[in-house]
Amino acid sequence: MADELGLKAHEAARHRDELERLGLIVATASLHTDGLEANPGWRHEDADDAVTVIAPEVAFLRLLEQEQGMLRERLRQADQAYTMLETLAGRFLRAGSVTDSEVEVEVLTDYRRIQQVVEDMLDVVHDSIVSMHPGAIDTSTLDRSLGRDKRMVDEGVRVRVIYNQRFASVPTLAEFFRNQVEVGVEVRLSPVVPMNMILGDQQFALLPANPDDHTAGAILARGPALVRSYLAVYEYCWHTSSAFGEEENAERGGDGLTEQQRAALRMLATGMKDEKIARNLGVSLRTVSRLLSEVMQELGASSRFEAGVKATRLGWLD
Repeated sequence: MADELGLKAHEAARHRDELERLGLIVATASLHTDGLEANPGWRHEDADDAVTVIAPEVAFLRLLEQEQGMLRERLRQADQAYTMLETLAGRFLRAGSVTDSEVEVEVLTDYRRIQQVVEDMLDVVHDSIVSMHPGAIDTSTLDRSLGRDKRMVDEGVRVRVIYNQRFASVPTLAEFFRNQVEVGVEVRLSPVVPMNMILGDQQFALLPANPDDHTAGAILARGPALVRSYLAVYEYCWHTSSAFGEEENAERGGDGLTEQQRAALRMLATGMKDEKIARNLGVSLRTVSRLLSEVMQELGASSRFEAGVKATRLGWLD
């Protein structure tokens, strides 16, 4: 037949393999010769590679049964894999499984593990995600962050974020903030952002292990009983910050101080060292000295202590 069709040897072999795979032909040498001795009158081909043609409907039914068997095996394997993954995932990927009375805390020291935890949190939240960022922002990841924010907003998640207000003076970051607002993210700026913080669905909280040392790792807390406390801190910071685009109108208060100057004055009044004030404000020590000098000049004080006393008496620290 191959000669009649003008097929080369390798082409004939390929087509034969395909027909055998589909069950449309079967080799007869090993399947049908055993009965010849009991039926000597039957004609048969002497060729070792003789084949028998199978009716298409029979071949189809056999293929269907074979596929059904393979599908049942795949379903069994998928069910087994799902059970294993569910066990390994634990409570972290099952938002809401930690009850109000349960609290779980995990210390994370590996940077890659911390980044993966952030990705996991953003993937499992359903209602809200809030965050605050006092330190530097990686501009190389802005497009990715914006795409992620848009996806969450489109899925009905409320996204809120607080940045240090000094970032608004960086054109690239200011444009990023505007883009975030356009996709539905609520962006606020504050002269003081106390620490990095990400809270998800009142179930997860990612916090720095040491707010003064970003290399010390992070703490992952799970459970509403603990996360609600951090959320209360976040809400205070949220309500004392300014919406992006409105901060210039609210820059100066009735006391004649800027928000940044007033923040430095409040921290000074609590006995905070200049180094700590600088970290909280995200500025240099020289800038802190300048801010406090301006405050002293505004108050007509000759010392920082006197500035604190006068500010308290005037109600500027209320």
